[in-house]
Amino acid sequence: MSEKIPATVITGFLGAGKTSMIRHLVENNGGRRFAFIINEFGDLGVDRELLTGCGIEGCSDEDVIELANGCICCTVADDFLPTIEAILARPDKPDHIIIETSGLALPKPLVKAFAWPEVRTRTTVDGVIAVIDAAAVSEGRFADDHDAVQGQREADESLDHESPLEELFEEQLQCADMVVLNKTDLMDEAGLVKVRETVSSYLRGGVKTVASAHGQLGADVLLGLGAAAEDDLDSRPSHHDDGHEHDHDDFDSFVLPLSSVEDVDALEERIIAAVRDHDILRVKGFLDIPGKPMRQVIQGVGPRIQRYFDRDWKGGETRESRLVVIGHHGLDRAAIAAAIAG
Repeated sequence: MSEKIPATVITGFLGAGKTSMIRHLVENNGGRRFAFIINEFGDLGVDRELLTGCGIEGCSDEDVIELANGCICCTVADDFLPTIEAILARPDKPDHIIIETSGLALPKPLVKAFAWPEVRTRTTVDGVIAVIDAAAVSEGRFADDHDAVQGQREADESLDHESPLEELFEEQLQCADMVVLNKTDLMDEAGLVKVRETVSSYLRGGVKTVASAHGQLGADVLLGLGAAAEDDLDSRPSHHDDGHEHDHDDFDSFVLPLSSVEDVDALEERIIAAVRDHDILRVKGFLDIPGKPMRQVIQGVGPRIQRYFDRDWKGGETRESRLVVIGHHGLDRAAIAAAIAG
């Protein structure tokens, strides 16, 4: 029997830096042949575009398979298994499969799928890597003080459910074989110590944390963990082991088309204001800037916005500006669109 192909599941909250980490892996692949499964939340396949448009040698369109109809854990039978089987059926099989989950996905149902007969004999989960926005956690967001939140929940009958954000944060950490504390360049040493303490309270025994900036960790650190996670499901606790999967109706997303952007700084200010005034978790997309031959990527989590040019507009390609807005269920789409469009 041929050796099983290892697969790494990269999970983490919105804006934690998963795509940046994958780009770094592609650029420093050490001759490995990777296949990527990018699971996008929303109608605009931004993450896949960032990989296929990166111009990195060895990163071809056929190596990136996108599942764009929601979280893997919701559609694992319909989408994920056929995708894995298609990769395994290729004559030039990859050395490693890398799966980037949606920031809203629970990792455990995906790991369970690797135990299914269709793939169990041919693949193994080398490891689940949870990427954490350490700077955000140090600022008190995403369950910064779990004990205080839990105490308040137990003392107040009107707070008898944990927030979806806290639950996701906890489940991603509890399923992890390694946790990457990303964006440490945005914080001081005292803040990093605080984050390590916060994160460690969720982790299973023996799970290591690794600090990074811009997701720049090598394949020798991230790959080759040998966890065989599909055989170790019982040690990975989940709120949803009773069969009730996470209700992704807690979250909403929509695509916002924009005209050409003359003043990007003004747009950024409007986005920051919209994030402040509405229940927005994440904004990401592409901008058409008149007079510029290249497309600009814009990504934001909370009030922090990142922009950079990723590639030239292609010949015959329609130049357009489009954003994906992701937030809690019940987003006021009209108000948000008006606020961002100006």
